[in-house]
Amino acid sequence: MLRGGLSIGRRLAFRRDPLARQLTRRSYATAITDLRQLPQPGDKLNGFTVQRAKSVPELELAAVQLVHDKTGADYIHVAREDKNNVFAIGFKTNPDDDTGVPHILEHTTLCGSNKYPVRDPFFKMLNRSLSNYMNAFTSSDHTTYPFATTNATDYENLRDVYLDATLHPLLKEADFRQEGWRIGPGDVADPKSPLLFKGVVYNEMKGQMSDASYLFYIRFQDHIFPSINNSGGDPEKITDLTLENLREFHKKHYHPSNSKIFTYGDIPIKTHLKKLGDKLSAFEKIRAEQELREPIKLDAPQRLRVYGPNDPLMDKDSQYKTSVSWIMNNTSDIVETFSLRVLSNLLLNGYGSPMYRGLIEAKLGSDFSPNTGYDTSSKTGVFSVGLQNVRQEHVQQVEDTIHQVLQEMRAGGFDSKKVDGVLHQLELGLKHKTANFGMSVMQSLTSGWFNGVDPFEALSVEETVSKFKELYAKGGYLEGLLEKYFLNMNTLTFTMAPDRDYSKVLAAEEATRLSREIEKYGGEAAARGPLTKQEAELAAIQEQAKKQDVSCLPTLRVEDIPRNMEKTELKTGEIEGVPVQWRIAPTNGLTYFRAVSSFKDLPEELRIYLPLFTEAILRLGTGKRSMEELEDEIKLKTGGIRASTHVSTNHSNLEVTEEGLVFSGFALDNNIPDMFELLRTVLLETNFTQVSKLRTLVHGIASGFVNSLAETGHAYARTFAAAHLTPAARANEVLGGMTQVRLISNMAATEVYNEALARLKGIAEFAARKDQLRAAITCSADATSANESALAKFLGSLPEVESPVANTPLFDFVAPAKAFFPLPYQVSYTAMCVRTVPYTNKDGATLQTLAQLLTHKHLHHEIREKGGAYGAGAFHRGAGGVFGFYSYRDPNVPNTLKIMEGAGEFALRNDWTVRDLEEAKLSVFQGVDAPTSVSDEGMINFMDGITDDMRQTRREQLLDVGVNDIHDVAQRYLIDQVRKMSAVAVLGEKKDWATPEEGWDVFPLSIEPDEPEKVKL
Repeated sequence: MLRGGLSIGRRLAFRRDPLARQLTRRSYATAITDLRQLPQPGDKLNGFTVQRAKSVPELELAAVQLVHDKTGADYIHVAREDKNNVFAIGFKTNPDDDTGVPHILEHTTLCGSNKYPVRDPFFKMLNRSLSNYMNAFTSSDHTTYPFATTNATDYENLRDVYLDATLHPLLKEADFRQEGWRIGPGDVADPKSPLLFKGVVYNEMKGQMSDASYLFYIRFQDHIFPSINNSGGDPEKITDLTLENLREFHKKHYHPSNSKIFTYGDIPIKTHLKKLGDKLSAFEKIRAEQELREPIKLDAPQRLRVYGPNDPLMDKDSQYKTSVSWIMNNTSDIVETFSLRVLSNLLLNGYGSPMYRGLIEAKLGSDFSPNTGYDTSSKTGVFSVGLQNVRQEHVQQVEDTIHQVLQEMRAGGFDSKKVDGVLHQLELGLKHKTANFGMSVMQSLTSGWFNGVDPFEALSVEETVSKFKELYAKGGYLEGLLEKYFLNMNTLTFTMAPDRDYSKVLAAEEATRLSREIEKYGGEAAARGPLTKQEAELAAIQEQAKKQDVSCLPTLRVEDIPRNMEKTELKTGEIEGVPVQWRIAPTNGLTYFRAVSSFKDLPEELRIYLPLFTEAILRLGTGKRSMEELEDEIKLKTGGIRASTHVSTNHSNLEVTEEGLVFSGFALDNNIPDMFELLRTVLLETNFTQVSKLRTLVHGIASGFVNSLAETGHAYARTFAAAHLTPAARANEVLGGMTQVRLISNMAATEVYNEALARLKGIAEFAARKDQLRAAITCSADATSANESALAKFLGSLPEVESPVANTPLFDFVAPAKAFFPLPYQVSYTAMCVRTVPYTNKDGATLQTLAQLLTHKHLHHEIREKGGAYGAGAFHRGAGGVFGFYSYRDPNVPNTLKIMEGAGEFALRNDWTVRDLEEAKLSVFQGVDAPTSVSDEGMINFMDGITDDMRQTRREQLLDVGVNDIHDVAQRYLIDQVRKMSAVAVLGEKKDWATPEEGWDVFPLSIEPDEPEKVKL
């Protein structure tokens, strides 16, 4: 998968990496983290020499850095009292062209190795392990292979597979053709079908490059970092890559001398060193990839314009994307980098930030551009500010406004209260205990580590914050950084203009390139024979792999799974007549709050606006206080307050559904009264008369939908396909599916907000009523009394009113058997769903197991390997009563639908082995037994009413599933039930087969202000 430098997420600092004030030191060291118990600098162990060691009290960890004497491999071990151990090996992989060789190598590396010469050991290990994270990702200049697991044997198994895969891959021609690119008939069973470019990565990147946001980001990177090519690959260039190029790139880059190895957790470092030393000792040292590539030099203004596709959900006259960028500091200067992150946060984060006010609230665009933020992923930082969905006549104004805002901030300075708010977020971020902390540490270090940043300095948050505070206390520090880096015209102004024919241009270029490749064979007539034969040979290899002996791969067994789960001790009570669930646990001085306000038979005209309500109360402000003022208080006093919609299927009856709203937040124990007061304020005092602010919010949400559809289109397809199967699935579609996409997009296009404001005001009258409310508190024992008092005061301030009840039937929700949503992407997202059973029905455990069997033993082979989709699988929503299939970035939907429709017959006639079932159960339990953050403990019971006793019963049912059970549910649900009632939804490029004559209901998404009927379902 793509990662790091190719991420198109908004690069706003501290969204996931908050900053904060200096922490009070506390005693934390254990035998695991005590430096005296760890190897000392100069020690030599198993072929490694210890370079240095350091304790980091604020993170409750100790780190040791070593070098492998023979190869020079760089190794960091982070010791922490955490059973969720992490391993990662990474390599510097600067790409020299746009063929995507690092990305394709990432895929093919995992297709078999010397010790494990089976096809796709990586995917096969997914169901031979209890890992809670297994992946590989290609960043702009490095490639990383991480995993995490709580099982020590599993850790040994996966580390061995990962090391052999990366250091000794087979890199077979068949794997290159499957994962990279090839030419073959669209349908291998039809020798007369058109010859096409195929390949998993090729199709993935076709999807990426037809997405306007990704294209803007990657074209920007092409110009700001011309020395770093597109590591993911441009389809126009991918077809230039040869197997020989791939093998040579591996030989040069995937070597211990060019590697960085990371381990984390409570497994002793000496255990790691013995295994690593044995693996690395077989290599001799080579010259490592040392080059730290840098961006362009900007000593004068530069302007560039490129062209890209339209955003399908946005106003046709607001399709420009534009940004202004500055070359920043050397990111190895940790303190200045931290300070610039603070500065970026102050400029960009929040509705009260100067850039948001000056650009988005001024209606110059709907949202920040994909490259906005401070990018520290390379040796030299880059700061960018830009907008998307800009009118052509506003492009220059955007640039002018950016410079104007910076001048104003230099003159007026930064409010110390806002700086304190940013720093407070770090304190909470460090205190907040997450289940995936080790993976977060690895990900936060990797880019800098590969680009000259000292990882020990990066870990030393407290030292960095202290130095920042010293500089800030002298006065004018942040303003000085503005002067140093921003107040000049040495910028790159990068603009993407819309081209309505962009998709056609891409298709024409691909057709020309395909013709050119075919001509190398002497024309299509001469090419068809060998290419069809090659495709058939690959299909035969793929088919043989399904029955390949994989006994060489290590594996866990079902007996490694405890039959009894660890139960969570909960207490219940009542405050102000409201039921309260208490989870008393070590929380590091934090209190977590969650409340559900449930509604029954809410009128449809209100229900559909609930998602917008949850956004509006944290955007519009009140009659007395602006949202900027409230945001400042939220940052100073809490770790955030949030609102979201709630849909839960009854654990024993699919026809019974709870709908409502969820309100949540967390804060330091002593700030809980302030958190409740802030929550009360936004719930009861929000001003729903501000049309301008609502317009800005709606346009921002619509812009976000554009990115969501491109990245997670399969999730929208699944939600829509399930919508007519159960009441809960229908509610999920209305509240978070294509129905919501079309509502918001239409609102943004028509600019009509009066009805929405009226509905939001109506919802506010009962959203936080005391009756039908329940609450949950997670805190330490010494905070319970104070929390009881604070919660009582909060609940006492809430109104006691009834929510309105629908007096007419639900509106006629059209969820056809076959729904198609045309989008300007070159690949598609597909889903098919069928109704099953509630959580407590024993068939649910069997269906959950069957979903894993079909994913790993059938769909992966047929849809991904043979069909070329980037991903495919089956799922069973245990608490939702829906079984389904999906494909992701799929070039061949008709073939995929045939496979999905025949999956039941495949499951019924297949002779499942005991080993097949064991692997499926291991896959299921990766999720069942995944580590849980303290803030989520007890939440399944609170949110869905599923008790530990129910979960224990389900656990036993899962462990006891047999082959006869699989055949039975396959017949009843995937054959009989599919014939009675199932539904399909597809999002993607319009094709000839998706017509009303073929039974498809087509729902256009290209919104025009004069065509509001297009959004009606």
